[in-house]
Amino acid sequence: MNNKQILIYGAYGYTGELIARQAVAKGLKPILAGRSAAKLQPLANELGLPAIAASLDDEEALAHALKDVAVVIHCAGPFSATAEPMMRACIANGTHYQDITGEMSVYQMAHGMDAEARAAGVVLCPGTGFDVIPTDCLAAALHKEMNSATHLTLGFDSDSGLSPGTAKTSIESLGVGGAVRRNGKIEVTPHGELTRKINFGRGEKFAVAIPWGDVATAYYSTEIPNIEVYIPMSPRRAKKMQKLNAFRWLLRMKWVQNWMKGKVDEKVRGPSESQRSQQQTWVWGEVRNDRRGERRVGRVVTANGYDVTVHGSLAVLEHLLGYTGNGGYFTPSKLCGHELVEKLPGSGAIKMSID
Repeated sequence: MNNKQILIYGAYGYTGELIARQAVAKGLKPILAGRSAAKLQPLANELGLPAIAASLDDEEALAHALKDVAVVIHCAGPFSATAEPMMRACIANGTHYQDITGEMSVYQMAHGMDAEARAAGVVLCPGTGFDVIPTDCLAAALHKEMNSATHLTLGFDSDSGLSPGTAKTSIESLGVGGAVRRNGKIEVTPHGELTRKINFGRGEKFAVAIPWGDVATAYYSTEIPNIEVYIPMSPRRAKKMQKLNAFRWLLRMKWVQNWMKGKVDEKVRGPSESQRSQQQTWVWGEVRNDRRGERRVGRVVTANGYDVTVHGSLAVLEHLLGYTGNGGYFTPSKLCGHELVEKLPGSGAIKMSID
Protein backbone atom coordinates (compact mmCIF):
# COMPACT_ATOMS: atom_id res chain seq x y z
CA MET A 1 0.00 0.00 0.00
CA ASN A 2 2.07 2.85 -1.31
CA ASN A 3 -0.80 5.33 -1.35
CA LYS A 4 -1.64 6.67 2.09
CA GLN A 5 -5.08 8.14 1.50
CA ILE A 6 -7.59 7.50 4.28
CA LEU A 7 -11.38 7.59 4.27
CA ILE A 8 -13.85 8.14 7.12
CA TYR A 9 -17.26 6.69 6.26
CA GLY A 10 -20.17 8.06 8.28
CA ALA A 11 -18.22 11.26 8.89
CA TYR A 12 -21.30 13.37 9.65
CA GLY A 13 -22.43 11.19 12.56
CA TYR A 14 -21.63 12.29 16.13
CA THR A 15 -18.49 10.16 16.54
CA GLY A 16 -17.49 10.25 12.88
CA GLU A 17 -17.37 14.05 13.00
CA LEU A 18 -15.25 13.99 16.17
CA ILE A 19 -12.78 11.65 14.47
CA ALA A 20 -12.70 13.79 11.32
CA ARG A 21 -11.98 16.95 13.28
CA GLN A 22 -9.23 15.33 15.33
CA ALA A 23 -7.69 13.82 12.19
CA VAL A 24 -7.41 17.31 10.71
CA ALA A 25 -5.94 18.61 13.98
CA LYS A 26 -3.23 15.92 13.65
CA GLY A 27 -2.38 17.09 10.13
CA LEU A 28 -4.23 14.33 8.28
CA LYS A 29 -6.46 14.98 5.27
CA PRO A 30 -9.06 12.21 5.19
CA ILE A 31 -11.69 11.80 2.52
CA LEU A 32 -15.11 12.22 4.14
CA ALA A 33 -17.73 9.76 2.96
CA GLY A 34 -21.27 8.70 3.72
CA ARG A 35 -24.65 8.07 2.23
CA SER A 36 -25.84 11.70 2.06
CA ALA A 37 -24.01 14.35 0.03
CA ALA A 38 -26.15 17.05 1.64
CA LYS A 39 -24.95 16.07 5.11
CA LEU A 40 -21.34 15.56 4.06
CA GLN A 41 -20.65 18.76 2.18
CA PRO A 42 -21.00 21.34 5.00
CA LEU A 43 -18.45 19.49 7.15
CA ALA A 44 -16.14 18.91 4.18
CA ASN A 45 -16.29 22.61 3.27
CA GLU A 46 -15.58 23.66 6.85
CA LEU A 47 -12.58 21.34 7.18
CA GLY A 48 -11.32 21.82 3.61
CA LEU A 49 -11.55 18.11 2.81
CA PRO A 50 -12.77 16.10 -0.19
CA ALA A 51 -16.14 14.36 0.14
CA ILE A 52 -17.66 11.37 -1.64
CA ALA A 53 -21.28 10.27 -1.30
CA ALA A 54 -21.64 6.50 -1.72
CA SER A 55 -24.31 4.09 -0.59
CA LEU A 56 -23.16 0.85 0.99
CA ASP A 57 -25.46 -1.13 -1.27
CA ASP A 58 -23.83 0.32 -4.41
CA GLU A 59 -20.72 -1.80 -5.08
CA GLU A 60 -19.57 0.35 -7.98
CA ALA A 61 -19.83 3.58 -5.97
CA LEU A 62 -18.00 1.99 -3.03
CA ALA A 63 -15.22 0.72 -5.28
CA HIS A 64 -14.85 4.25 -6.71
CA ALA A 65 -14.75 5.74 -3.18
CA LEU A 66 -12.08 3.26 -2.06
CA LYS A 67 -9.81 3.67 -5.08
CA ASP A 68 -6.28 4.42 -3.82
CA VAL A 69 -7.49 4.44 -0.18
CA ALA A 70 -5.14 2.66 2.24
CA VAL A 71 -7.37 2.58 5.35
CA VAL A 72 -11.08 3.08 6.07
CA ILE A 73 -12.44 4.11 9.46
CA HIS A 74 -16.07 2.98 9.28
CA CYS A 75 -18.32 4.99 11.61
CA ALA A 76 -21.82 4.43 10.18
CA GLY A 77 -24.04 2.16 12.25
CA PRO A 78 -25.94 0.07 12.95
CA PHE A 79 -22.91 -2.02 12.08
CA SER A 80 -24.96 -5.21 12.02
CA ALA A 81 -26.28 -3.83 8.71
CA THR A 82 -23.36 -1.73 7.45
CA ALA A 83 -20.15 -3.56 8.37
CA GLU A 84 -20.33 -6.50 5.97
CA PRO A 85 -20.68 -4.51 2.72
CA MET A 86 -17.85 -2.20 3.74
CA MET A 87 -15.60 -5.09 4.81
CA ARG A 88 -16.24 -6.91 1.54
CA ALA A 89 -15.55 -3.74 -0.44
CA CYS A 90 -12.28 -3.26 1.46
CA ILE A 91 -11.20 -6.85 0.77
CA ALA A 92 -12.04 -6.45 -2.92
CA ASN A 93 -10.14 -3.17 -3.18
CA GLY A 94 -7.10 -3.94 -1.00
CA THR A 95 -8.03 -1.44 1.73
CA HIS A 96 -7.47 -2.02 5.45
CA TYR A 97 -10.69 -1.83 7.47
CA GLN A 98 -11.39 -0.62 10.99
CA ASP A 99 -14.61 0.46 12.68
CA ILE A 100 -15.97 1.70 16.00
CA THR A 101 -18.62 -0.96 16.57
CA GLY A 102 -19.41 -2.65 19.85
CA GLU A 103 -21.68 -5.24 18.22
CA MET A 104 -20.68 -8.82 18.95
CA SER A 105 -22.12 -10.10 15.69
CA VAL A 106 -19.75 -7.85 13.72
CA TYR A 107 -16.70 -9.22 15.55
CA GLN A 108 -17.87 -12.75 14.82
CA MET A 109 -18.47 -11.85 11.18
CA ALA A 110 -15.02 -10.31 10.77
CA HIS A 111 -13.42 -13.33 12.45
CA GLY A 112 -15.27 -15.53 9.97
CA MET A 113 -13.79 -13.52 7.08
CA ASP A 114 -10.21 -13.99 8.30
CA ALA A 115 -9.16 -16.30 5.46
CA GLU A 116 -10.53 -13.98 2.76
CA ALA A 117 -8.83 -10.97 4.32
CA ARG A 118 -5.57 -12.87 4.76
CA ALA A 119 -5.57 -13.91 1.10
CA ALA A 120 -6.14 -10.29 0.07
CA GLY A 121 -3.49 -8.91 2.45
CA VAL A 122 -6.17 -6.75 4.10
CA VAL A 123 -6.49 -6.14 7.85
CA LEU A 124 -9.98 -6.31 9.37
CA CYS A 125 -9.94 -4.69 12.82
CA PRO A 126 -13.44 -3.83 14.07
CA GLY A 127 -13.81 -2.29 17.53
CA THR A 128 -11.10 0.38 17.44
CA GLY A 129 -12.95 2.63 19.86
CA PHE A 130 -14.03 2.39 23.48
CA ASP A 131 -15.62 -0.80 22.28
CA VAL A 132 -13.26 -2.61 22.74
CA ILE A 133 -9.77 -1.08 23.04
CA PRO A 134 -9.57 -0.62 26.86
CA THR A 135 -11.12 -3.94 27.82
CA ASP A 136 -9.37 -5.86 25.04
CA CYS A 137 -5.98 -4.44 25.99
CA LEU A 138 -6.60 -5.19 29.67
CA ALA A 139 -7.68 -8.74 28.80
CA ALA A 140 -4.46 -9.27 26.83
CA ALA A 141 -2.33 -7.84 29.67
CA LEU A 142 -4.07 -10.07 32.22
CA HIS A 143 -3.55 -13.11 30.02
CA LYS A 144 0.15 -12.28 29.79
CA GLU A 145 0.17 -12.08 33.60
CA MET A 146 -1.54 -15.50 33.90
CA ASN A 147 -1.42 -17.49 30.67
CA SER A 148 -3.01 -20.50 32.39
CA ALA A 149 -6.22 -18.56 33.21
CA THR A 150 -9.48 -20.41 32.68
CA HIS A 151 -11.82 -17.51 33.56
CA LEU A 152 -11.76 -13.85 32.51
CA THR A 153 -14.10 -11.21 33.90
CA LEU A 154 -14.03 -7.63 32.64
CA GLY A 155 -15.96 -4.48 33.47
CA PHE A 156 -15.99 -0.71 33.39
CA ASP A 157 -17.48 2.16 35.35
CA SER A 158 -18.14 5.29 33.32
CA ASP A 159 -20.05 8.55 33.63
CA SER A 160 -20.12 9.07 29.85
CA GLY A 161 -23.46 9.68 28.18
CA LEU A 162 -24.68 7.92 25.06
CA SER A 163 -24.48 9.20 21.51
CA PRO A 164 -27.54 8.58 19.29
CA GLY A 165 -25.74 5.78 17.45
CA THR A 166 -24.75 3.96 20.63
CA ALA A 167 -28.27 4.27 22.03
CA LYS A 168 -29.73 2.76 18.84
CA THR A 169 -27.27 -0.13 19.00
CA SER A 170 -28.32 -0.81 22.60
CA ILE A 171 -31.95 -1.01 21.51
CA GLU A 172 -31.09 -3.82 19.10
CA SER A 173 -29.78 -5.98 21.95
CA LEU A 174 -32.88 -5.62 24.12
CA GLY A 175 -34.76 -8.38 22.33
CA VAL A 176 -31.83 -10.77 22.44
CA GLY A 177 -30.74 -10.83 26.09
CA GLY A 178 -27.34 -10.96 27.74
CA ALA A 179 -24.33 -12.98 26.62
CA VAL A 180 -21.40 -14.75 28.27
CA ARG A 181 -18.85 -17.30 27.07
CA ARG A 182 -18.84 -20.73 28.68
CA ASN A 183 -16.29 -23.39 27.76
CA GLY A 184 -15.45 -21.53 24.58
CA LYS A 185 -19.05 -21.07 23.40
CA ILE A 186 -21.18 -17.92 23.58
CA GLU A 187 -24.39 -18.44 25.56
CA VAL A 188 -27.40 -16.12 25.67
CA THR A 189 -28.49 -15.27 29.21
CA PRO A 190 -31.55 -13.44 30.56
CA HIS A 191 -31.19 -9.71 31.17
CA GLY A 192 -29.92 -9.00 34.70
CA GLU A 193 -29.36 -12.66 35.60
CA LEU A 194 -25.66 -12.43 36.55
CA THR A 195 -24.67 -9.98 39.27
CA ARG A 196 -21.71 -9.46 41.60
CA LYS A 197 -19.93 -6.72 43.54
CA ILE A 198 -16.84 -5.18 41.94
CA ASN A 199 -14.39 -2.45 42.84
CA PHE A 200 -13.77 -0.97 39.39
CA GLY A 201 -11.39 1.55 40.90
CA ARG A 202 -13.51 3.94 42.95
CA GLY A 203 -15.12 1.72 45.54
CA GLU A 204 -17.13 -1.48 45.50
CA LYS A 205 -20.35 -1.38 43.48
CA PHE A 206 -23.18 -3.73 42.60
CA ALA A 207 -22.71 -4.80 38.97
CA VAL A 208 -24.63 -6.66 36.27
CA ALA A 209 -23.32 -8.70 33.33
CA ILE A 210 -23.97 -7.22 29.87
CA PRO A 211 -23.51 -8.54 26.31
CA TRP A 212 -20.35 -6.49 25.67
CA GLY A 213 -18.18 -7.16 22.65
CA ASP A 214 -15.36 -8.75 24.66
CA VAL A 215 -17.44 -11.89 25.03
CA ALA A 216 -16.30 -12.40 21.43
CA THR A 217 -13.09 -10.40 21.11
CA ALA A 218 -11.38 -11.28 24.38
CA TYR A 219 -11.63 -14.93 23.40
CA TYR A 220 -9.92 -14.19 20.08
CA SER A 221 -7.22 -12.23 21.94
CA THR A 222 -6.59 -14.66 24.81
CA GLU A 223 -8.35 -18.00 24.11
CA ILE A 224 -9.62 -17.94 27.71
CA PRO A 225 -12.78 -20.09 27.48
CA ASN A 226 -14.98 -18.44 30.13
CA ILE A 227 -15.69 -14.71 29.81
CA GLU A 228 -18.14 -12.26 31.41
CA VAL A 229 -18.37 -8.44 31.24
CA TYR A 230 -19.99 -6.20 33.92
CA ILE A 231 -21.06 -2.61 34.47
CA PRO A 232 -22.22 -1.00 37.74
CA MET A 233 -25.97 -0.76 38.18
CA SER A 234 -28.33 -0.24 41.08
CA PRO A 235 -30.14 -3.38 42.30
CA ARG A 236 -33.42 -1.60 41.55
CA ARG A 237 -32.47 -1.01 37.93
CA ALA A 238 -31.22 -4.59 37.64
CA LYS A 239 -34.67 -5.81 38.67
CA LYS A 240 -36.22 -3.61 36.00
CA MET A 241 -33.88 -5.22 33.47
CA GLN A 242 -35.01 -8.65 34.59
CA LYS A 243 -38.62 -7.69 33.89
CA LEU A 244 -37.67 -7.07 30.25
CA ASN A 245 -37.07 -10.79 29.81
CA ALA A 246 -40.81 -11.46 29.58
CA PHE A 247 -41.03 -9.02 26.66
CA ARG A 248 -37.95 -9.96 24.65
CA TRP A 249 -40.16 -11.38 21.91
CA LEU A 250 -41.84 -7.99 21.58
CA LEU A 251 -38.59 -6.02 21.72
CA ARG A 252 -37.29 -8.01 18.75
CA MET A 253 -40.08 -6.75 16.50
CA LYS A 254 -38.95 -4.29 13.85
CA TRP A 255 -41.74 -1.77 14.42
CA VAL A 256 -41.01 -1.66 18.17
CA GLN A 257 -37.31 -1.11 17.55
CA ASN A 258 -38.04 1.57 14.95
CA TRP A 259 -40.35 3.36 17.41
CA MET A 260 -37.68 3.31 20.14
CA LYS A 261 -35.01 4.50 17.70
CA GLY A 262 -37.31 7.35 16.71
CA LYS A 263 -37.41 8.42 20.35
CA VAL A 264 -33.62 8.39 20.38
CA ASP A 265 -33.55 10.77 17.42
CA GLU A 266 -35.89 13.11 19.30
CA LYS A 267 -34.17 13.09 22.68
CA VAL A 268 -30.56 11.83 22.63
CA ARG A 269 -27.61 14.08 21.88
CA GLY A 270 -23.97 13.14 22.30
CA PRO A 271 -22.08 14.72 25.23
CA SER A 272 -20.48 18.12 24.68
CA GLU A 273 -16.72 18.68 24.72
CA SER A 274 -16.91 20.20 28.21
CA GLN A 275 -18.93 17.23 29.46
CA ARG A 276 -16.48 14.75 27.95
CA SER A 277 -13.50 16.54 29.49
CA GLN A 278 -14.90 15.93 32.98
CA GLN A 279 -15.62 12.24 32.50
CA GLN A 280 -13.27 9.34 33.09
CA THR A 281 -13.71 5.60 32.82
CA TRP A 282 -12.47 3.00 35.29
CA VAL A 283 -11.74 -0.32 33.57
CA TRP A 284 -11.32 -3.50 35.63
CA GLY A 285 -10.47 -7.11 34.87
CA GLU A 286 -9.88 -10.39 36.68
CA VAL A 287 -8.32 -13.66 35.58
CA ARG A 288 -8.58 -16.89 37.53
CA ASN A 289 -7.36 -20.43 37.42
CA ASP A 290 -9.66 -22.10 39.90
CA ARG A 291 -7.84 -25.43 39.72
CA ARG A 292 -4.67 -23.77 40.97
CA GLY A 293 -6.39 -21.26 43.23
CA GLU A 294 -4.77 -18.36 41.35
CA ARG A 295 -6.25 -14.91 40.74
CA ARG A 296 -5.00 -11.58 39.37
CA VAL A 297 -6.77 -8.24 39.01
CA GLY A 298 -5.92 -5.47 36.56
CA ARG A 299 -7.14 -1.89 36.32
CA VAL A 300 -6.63 1.06 34.01
CA VAL A 301 -8.22 4.52 34.01
CA THR A 302 -9.02 6.10 30.64
CA ALA A 303 -10.64 9.22 29.28
CA ASN A 304 -14.38 9.14 28.55
CA GLY A 305 -15.56 6.60 25.99
CA TYR A 306 -15.92 9.03 23.09
CA ASP A 307 -12.45 10.51 23.48
CA VAL A 308 -11.06 6.97 23.71
CA THR A 309 -12.86 6.17 20.47
CA VAL A 310 -11.52 9.25 18.69
CA HIS A 311 -7.91 8.84 19.79
CA GLY A 312 -8.00 5.05 19.67
CA SER A 313 -9.28 4.98 16.10
CA LEU A 314 -6.62 7.39 14.95
CA ALA A 315 -3.87 5.47 16.79
CA VAL A 316 -4.89 2.27 15.00
CA LEU A 317 -5.11 4.21 11.73
CA GLU A 318 -1.55 5.48 12.12
CA HIS A 319 -0.41 1.94 12.92
CA LEU A 320 -2.05 0.64 9.74
CA LEU A 321 -0.56 3.38 7.58
CA GLY A 322 2.88 1.96 8.38
CA TYR A 323 1.79 -1.69 8.58
CA THR A 324 3.72 -4.30 6.60
CA GLY A 325 2.41 -7.50 8.23
CA ASN A 326 -0.12 -10.11 7.15
CA GLY A 327 -3.77 -9.48 6.46
CA GLY A 328 -6.63 -11.12 8.32
CA TYR A 329 -8.88 -10.47 11.29
CA PHE A 330 -7.32 -8.75 14.32
CA THR A 331 -8.50 -7.46 17.66
CA PRO A 332 -6.96 -4.11 18.69
CA SER A 333 -4.54 -5.79 21.13
CA LYS A 334 -3.52 -8.41 18.56
CA LEU A 335 -2.80 -5.68 16.01
CA CYS A 336 -1.19 -2.99 18.18
CA GLY A 337 -0.26 -4.72 21.45
CA HIS A 338 -1.90 -4.41 24.86
CA GLU A 339 0.06 -1.19 25.48
CA LEU A 340 -2.21 0.61 23.00
CA VAL A 341 -4.63 1.78 25.70
CA GLU A 342 -1.80 3.22 27.81
CA LYS A 343 -0.70 5.44 24.92
CA LEU A 344 -4.06 7.20 24.50
CA PRO A 345 -4.57 10.74 25.88
CA GLY A 346 -6.21 10.58 29.32
CA SER A 347 -5.15 6.98 29.99
CA GLY A 348 -2.96 5.77 32.82
CA ALA A 349 -0.84 2.64 33.06
CA ILE A 350 -2.33 -0.83 33.47
CA LYS A 351 -1.83 -1.84 37.11
CA MET A 352 -1.92 -5.42 38.39
CA SER A 353 -2.76 -6.67 41.88
CA ILE A 354 -4.07 -9.76 43.67
CA ASP A 355 -6.99 -8.04 45.48
